[in-house]
This record gives sequence, structure tokens and C-alpha cells, in this order.
Amino acid sequence: MKRYLNILFICLPVLLTSCQSKNEATTTPISTSKNYQDLVDLFKEWRAFETPPLKDGAPDYTAATFEARWPTFKALQARLSAIDYSEWPIDQKADWRIVWAEMNGYDFNHRILQPWIRDPSFYKSLWNARSDVPAHEGPTHHGTTEIWTYAFPLSADEKQRLLKDLAKIPPLNAQAQLNLTGNAKDLWVAGIRDIKRQSVDLKKILDRPGVKEDSDLTAAIEAAVSSTDEFASWLEEEAKTKTGPSGIGKENYTWYLQNVHLVPLTWEDEVMILKRELARAWSSLKLEEHRNRDLPPLLDANTPEAYNELAQKSANSLMNFLEQEEIVTVKRYFGPALRVHLGQFIPKEKRNFFWITAHLDPRPLYCHFYHWFELARMDTEPHKSEIRRGPLLYNIFDSRNEGMATGVEEMFMQAGLYDDNPRSREIVYIMIAQRAARGLGSLYAHANEMTMEEAGGIHSEYTPRGWMKTEKELLIFEQHLYLRQPGYGTSYITGKYQVENAMADFARIQESKGEDFRVMDFFDQLNAIGNIPISLGHWELTGVDPGLEQILQ
Repeated sequence: MKRYLNILFICLPVLLTSCQSKNEATTTPISTSKNYQDLVDLFKEWRAFETPPLKDGAPDYTAATFEARWPTFKALQARLSAIDYSEWPIDQKADWRIVWAEMNGYDFNHRILQPWIRDPSFYKSLWNARSDVPAHEGPTHHGTTEIWTYAFPLSADEKQRLLKDLAKIPPLNAQAQLNLTGNAKDLWVAGIRDIKRQSVDLKKILDRPGVKEDSDLTAAIEAAVSSTDEFASWLEEEAKTKTGPSGIGKENYTWYLQNVHLVPLTWEDEVMILKRELARAWSSLKLEEHRNRDLPPLLDANTPEAYNELAQKSANSLMNFLEQEEIVTVKRYFGPALRVHLGQFIPKEKRNFFWITAHLDPRPLYCHFYHWFELARMDTEPHKSEIRRGPLLYNIFDSRNEGMATGVEEMFMQAGLYDDNPRSREIVYIMIAQRAARGLGSLYAHANEMTMEEAGGIHSEYTPRGWMKTEKELLIFEQHLYLRQPGYGTSYITGKYQVENAMADFARIQESKGEDFRVMDFFDQLNAIGNIPISLGHWELTGVDPGLEQILQ
């Protein structure tokens, strides 16, 4: 393992490979369009197609169905390629690239990732909470039960909706046992945990108001539990035969980054960036500790009352800072969106990495909760473009949402958020180091140079102060997710890098025009662009293409 961990200060050349998937020839000529509305209409057709048909009431991921639908997909791709967007404004060109990226994501899933074949967690159906990014992290099937969207006791209509949701679970679990023929050992073994947990969470629905008294609901829950338990047992038995790697390899990883997530980097580039950030975070932490050596240490909130007081004080501090220092236009929904997620007291022995930090000073974590501002904006101020109004498929939003949330942790620090308590700056660098370490591990796992467990070793050993060794569940969850979803584990740091590049270009262009740079202008304009890859946001914000054109060629 150590041979991968030489922490070097390096200059990053942006290396791009031209690996665009070429459309297959079609026998029927397709007329060229220059009309943006044709793109919007095609987008609607594409999204309708992307949702699979049903089989026994559940989404159909069988090989025969994929094969039968493939010609329709290639026809949609060909129609997209026939659209001439060369004279469109940048925002409309960006929308074309979003649709192009999503179709590439479907193609990649079909050829390489194949979560319905390789990844048992793909069949997790029950979700208790909304994700803090636009859609669930990692590959997710199309028939999930989003229990967080229900208010109990249920109305008559909501009861029928829940019954319909729950009815999909047994046939999907049965289908999974036919579809899952892959040999990805780490994905398989780690996925069993998610399916077992689903059984536990399904039983908890029985404790919701009005559920136990309803025979229809209890019967549906019991059927879902029984099928989930049977599925988990089958997975455990099959796990004994799994021996293969779970990573997708460097070449596939680079193709996916560039052609699906529109990240103009390679696997090698990401290794260099994460090594650099890991070294910078550790060295900056040690310099901060030296600078603060005569200050009293941060003390953790050790009672529920102390935590609640600290949480409220920290939320007020962050919101006041954003508004008074003119960092970003604070919308009326920002405060409520944050305050729902302030957390609660957790005993010291049960705290994971993030809640260790939050019991010392929650503000670094609350900065990352910029996520909730962005989701509230999606809910409250839908984007004018239908193409970017909702969540992009295949987690294509990760560089934007995770990169921004991670980026503002340090940006707000540098702008003065912790001037009242310099010790809190140490937490920011610890969080950067943790994200760099876990992302670096995920890169080696995808290159099949490390197992998931070995990647977790980097994650744990290179996080300062041993804070990733206190609660193993988070470590397993994160490394498993990043193995399931290529590029996600690195997106926090590489997305941050891209956000910083965008700010640099934005400021440089303003300076060249003799204009004053205002932080608020940067954040407000980037926010208005929406939750799309930061490379597209960079392009739309500045007119500077950060490397996307080379990917398209």
C-alpha cells in the first residue's frame, strides 16, 4: 500500500483523452435541427425511455429487455447527434451536453457498470431520508419506496401510494436473483448489509401511526420483509462463490469521468490532485496547530443541552456571516433549510467522523450543508430550463454539489468565518484531509490495485487524529458507495478544485476589464446556473471552456 502514498507537491497538467463513444450508423437518415425546442422535446422522450418497463409490477432489468430496447436508445442518440447547436448561446449548448452526458451514462451502465448484474445494493428499495444532493447517491433502481415522503397516519390516497410502492419489492427481489450474475466480490459482500438493513427498516414502518391497525399495510410490509429476508439469504449463499474485482479499471474510469460526469480529468490527474490536497491539508493543519498552540483547545459539547446551544449559536453565526459579509445572497429559505439539519447530541463513544467535528464546532459541517440551500432552491425556484430543473441522472451533479459543498468549507474559512475562534480552522483542514484520503483510496480500488478494505485503510490511516477509527460504519458506507459510483469519492476534492478554477477565471476576467471582484457575484451567478457539472457552470459563468470541447472531439 505504501508505494501509492508518496505525498508529492506537484503541478497538475490537465490531460485529456479523446474517448468519445461513436454512434452506430443508422439506416434511416436523420434530418439536422438547429431548434433548441427540438432538444427539449428529445430530452423528454429520452427521460421517458430511460425509465424501464415493468415486469410483474417491478422495473424490468432483465437482459432480454435491455437487448430489445437497445435500438431505440441508439436512435435517440443519433437524433441528439443530428442537432446542430453551434450557433446557440452557451447555456443552451450546456443543455445539449447534459443530454449527451446522460445518454453516455446509460451506455456506460449497459456496457461496463451494470449495477443490476454486479451490485446487490442496486436493489435496495426502501429509503428513509432524502439525500442531501439532488438524487440518491449511487446507482438506484426506478421503483424505490421513499418513506420520508409520507406523513403518518396516512390519508386514503397516500395509503394506496404506499401499497403500490411496497408491492414492487417482492417481484424485484425475485428478479434480482435472476439478474445478479456478476462476480464483483467486494460489491457483493458489502451489498448484503444494505439488503439486511432494509428488512429491519421495513419492520419499523409498522410502528408508524395507524399502520399496525391496517391489515392491508401490514400484509404488504410482511410480504416485503419476507422477500427481502429470502433475498439476503440467497446473497449470503452466493457470496461464497464470488472471487472477482469490483473496480472498473483506469481506462473505463477516465472515460466515465469525461464523457458522463463531464470532468475534464483522467484517473491519473485525480490521483495527483488528491495527493496534493492530502499533503496540503496535513501541512496546513500542523501550521494551524502551531499558530494556535497558546490558545485553549476546543471542548466538545458533552450534554444534549450544551449541543443544542452550540448548534443554534453556530447556525446563527454562519447565516449572519453569509449575509453581513456579502458572501452570497441569503434567500428566505436558507435559514429554515439549514435548521432542519442541525443534528443532535451523540454520546462520545458513538460519534462518527462528522459528528466528532460537530460537537467541537458545527460550522465546518454546516458550511457543507450548503447542500440544503441548493435543494431548497430546486424546490422553491425551479430552473427555467426543463433539462436542468430536476436531478441529473447517474449522479452527474456530483462535481457541482459535492465540489461546492466542500469548496465553501475552506472558502468561508478564508473569508473570515472563524476569526472568532481560530482553533476551528483546524477542523476544516482535518475535513479536507479526510475527503482526500477516502477519495484516494477509492481511486486505487477502481483501478483494482486495492480491495475495498485496503482502500479503507488509506481512508482511516490518513485522516488526522484517528477520527476515522472511532466508528467503522461510516468507513464501510463511504468506501462501498464510492466503489458503486465511480467518481463520487473524488468529486468532493476534484469538484472543489474545479470550483476554485471557476472562481479564478471569473476574477481574472473581471480584473482584465477593470471591474471589481465581488464574492457575492460569483456565488449568486453560479447558484443561478443550477446543479449541473461544474465544468458546464464554469463555461457558462466565464465563457471559458475548461476542457470540454476536447472531450467532444
